[in-house]
Amino acid sequence: MIRPDTVSRRSWAVPLASLLGASAFLGISTNLAKLAAGAGLDPLAFLAWSVVGATVVLTGVGVVRHRLPPLNARTIEYFVVAGLIGFAAPNLLSFAAVPHVGAGFVALSIAFPPLLTYLGALLLGMERFRVRRAVGVVLALGGAVLLSVLKLSEPDVDAFWVAVTLTAPIFLAGGNIYRTARWPEGVGPDELAPGMLAASGVMLLLVGAIVETFSGSGGMAGFSLTVSMDHLVTPLLILAQTAVFSVLYLLYFVLQKTGGPVYLSLLGSVGAIVGVPIAVLLLGEAPPQGLAVGGVLIAVGVGLLTLGDPRGDRESTAAPTNG
Repeated sequence: MIRPDTVSRRSWAVPLASLLGASAFLGISTNLAKLAAGAGLDPLAFLAWSVVGATVVLTGVGVVRHRLPPLNARTIEYFVVAGLIGFAAPNLLSFAAVPHVGAGFVALSIAFPPLLTYLGALLLGMERFRVRRAVGVVLALGGAVLLSVLKLSEPDVDAFWVAVTLTAPIFLAGGNIYRTARWPEGVGPDELAPGMLAASGVMLLLVGAIVETFSGSGGMAGFSLTVSMDHLVTPLLILAQTAVFSVLYLLYFVLQKTGGPVYLSLLGSVGAIVGVPIAVLLLGEAPPQGLAVGGVLIAVGVGLLTLGDPRGDRESTAAPTNG
């Protein structure tokens, strides 16, 4: 007979391990974007070819395991919408912003989705209102706003790129809600990951092709698909990001399935724990102003949001099996 406390531990183990693993790779990914910008790689080229590479890797794994995603109207809709709002748009915005606001600030900005996702889940009836979780939202929002205001007050800050950076979490939160609400019946996380990445890769390649068509063969700054092979570092960075994306988005869908949308949205907050120190210690960025206070507020807020069952109201937030 399985004891109840054993079941409880199991309900925490997979989502928690997925959250910590995916967050670590997310923090590494943000800083690889900073290195790529320093190496002269356009954000679109770096993101698009890394996604294409990750799609090939995960599809190859699916072929070997006979776990390819089914292709029908429902899954194609899922891949396209999830790929657009949950990957292509927010990642392109974040990668393009890194050279202007720094990898550290981009890593901090992805602490916002828990707040937006929780509010969206409440509005859509996916969660029941709880004072503890609401207080967590307020505290984490206060920490995130503090960091943003202090960033805007820095001399020579580019307000446009700060705004671009803070737009990405809105897309991410929408993606968190959508992927749970429209999870296709009978399809596993390892089948959905390559499908979403494939759709994202096609979108990014189309953006590059359209920009290059209308702006000439050289493309527009930041939106070229061309990768210079003059230095070995550029293909190596793309290969590194390919590996990171392959693991990150496999864990990402496991986390979505087992933890629900709000718990998944903690990915950015925990990822900042990895991303900001790497940016400061290895890339020489200055620590963001107010990091200690803002970080404590976010940490306390995140803790309050996830005390108890990671999914919140398990019966209402579970990934549905039909439309």
